[in-house]
Amino acid sequence: MSWVTEKAKKGLERIREAQDKQVYPYFKPFESGGLHTTIDGKPIVNFSSNDYLGLTTHPKVKEASIEAVKKFSCGLSSSRVQATTTAHVELEERLADWFGYEACLIFTTGYQAMVGTIMSLADKDTTLVLDNLAHACILDGTFLAAGVPRSGSEIRFFNHNSARSLRRALSKRERKNALVAIEGIYSLDGDEANILELLDAAEEDPNAVMLVDDAHGTGTLGMHGKGIHEKYDIASRVPILVSTFSKTFGGIGGLLLGSKDVVEHVKHQARSFLFSASLPVPVVAAAATILDMLEESGPQLVAELHEKAAYMRKSLTEIGFDLGKSDTHIMPVMCREERKALFTHVAMLESGVMMVPITYPGVQKGEERLRLNVTRGHTREDMDQALDLLKIYGEAFFILSGEELAPMES
Repeated sequence: MSWVTEKAKKGLERIREAQDKQVYPYFKPFESGGLHTTIDGKPIVNFSSNDYLGLTTHPKVKEASIEAVKKFSCGLSSSRVQATTTAHVELEERLADWFGYEACLIFTTGYQAMVGTIMSLADKDTTLVLDNLAHACILDGTFLAAGVPRSGSEIRFFNHNSARSLRRALSKRERKNALVAIEGIYSLDGDEANILELLDAAEEDPNAVMLVDDAHGTGTLGMHGKGIHEKYDIASRVPILVSTFSKTFGGIGGLLLGSKDVVEHVKHQARSFLFSASLPVPVVAAAATILDMLEESGPQLVAELHEKAAYMRKSLTEIGFDLGKSDTHIMPVMCREERKALFTHVAMLESGVMMVPITYPGVQKGEERLRLNVTRGHTREDMDQALDLLKIYGEAFFILSGEELAPMES
């Protein structure tokens, strides 16, 4: 047995154990798209989807993608350097205008957008200052930037959402410049960034620049769904914004927003942009169609999402569930024990509702939870079904009481 195989077997021990006990919760294959789908022929309502405005399966979005396939086929077989289309350029211009920035650059994924942006801007004179709950794309971009021979950046962390801790991290840094990276909404806990206080802290330092990952705020925050910078009217204070097409915009892809100089610099420096295939035009067309809808009906779409989220939050709280730090449409149902999360997931899936469990190492031990995302596409019937099942299994598996589960028999 090679060391590679041995390493793989060891790394899979917990996964194989969960699979043997039939509680492994991930990679369940959907048999159709949308919030209402099937798994193994059984109807399922998906409450772990990031399709926040429920537009992914809209007939207009599908039709736009089909027409783009007819004109451009499914892919462009090269990177944006020699595979840019008028569709890419037009959408970049429209997005820049809609978000309120000078320029926009579309990446193939949101992950690549963040990694490429950080690596293009950070160097040996830069300290990357991160919230300690930063998303993997921020962490990976940071670690890659820090590992570049002879030009690696310094890394410092600050306590989650703490302006005081951010000030301390900035004051202790050893490099001249600082790039502060935060998220508009944190996807695991569902809490908004304490952005006004964090901006105040960063702006006290003349060489600190704020970068905001608003993947989960796009389409959900602000009157028109433009994100956290619209909600607090701070676009002029957030010089670099990164977001994604994989949530509200119903497909895949990432975007960078900023000044023309910054965007053009990243365009010519980001390896994740230059050495990745161009985003397929059918995906671009889908995003452009959803942008049409946001321009036409953004306030109504966002208001409908918030109304449904408020109903779900009130109902969950009245039942007695702990939603952690959440103050948005992302509501983690805290189980605080791995088996409770896994057992509840399995029972609910068998009953037709999908809420994916998040366990260690995705979260700290004692912080295990079910991922519950409310979307505009969920009906009152969907939500009531989920609430009824959560109450039943929350009691059955002692989530509501907080009692311990009995040890499993060997």
